[in-house]
Amino acid sequence: MTSAKDGLPPLREVIRQHGLSARKSLGQNFLLDLNLTERIARAAEPLAEVTVFEVGPGPGGLTRALLPLGAARVIAVERDERAIAALEEIAAHYPGRLEIVAADALTFDPRPQLDGRSARSSPICPTTSPPPSWCHGSSVEPWPPCTFPRS
Repeated sequence: MTSAKDGLPPLREVIRQHGLSARKSLGQNFLLDLNLTERIARAAEPLAEVTVFEVGPGPGGLTRALLPLGAARVIAVERDERAIAALEEIAAHYPGRLEIVAADALTFDPRPQLDGRSARSSPICPTTSPPPSWCHGSSVEPWPPCTFPRS
């Protein structure tokens, strides 16, 4: 079974296939409604030639909305190793446009991947994390402004 929007399996099926479940300790909440993730992604338009830095994509709900809407590249930083295989399936569907980084966004610095170009940060952030230190003074611009809880 595939999703009508992008030709990939429905997110519920992806989550089941990979044995994923949202973990509160990681601040996870999986968005399963591709119509909702598309609305969120549309808030970033225009996306042509834009690199999006996505923190904690999980099984890739927002990722699957950003790529068909024209994001030139998505750098997805995911610390939950369980979600990497699901993201690799998306990367195979969009060759050369999804870079998966298995790391903690609090310690990962995206600037080397950006080669001096600017990027937009994902509006959906894990709810248990303060903003990474590279957010301040970097070339990653939020859209709409992503609010991080204070620790």
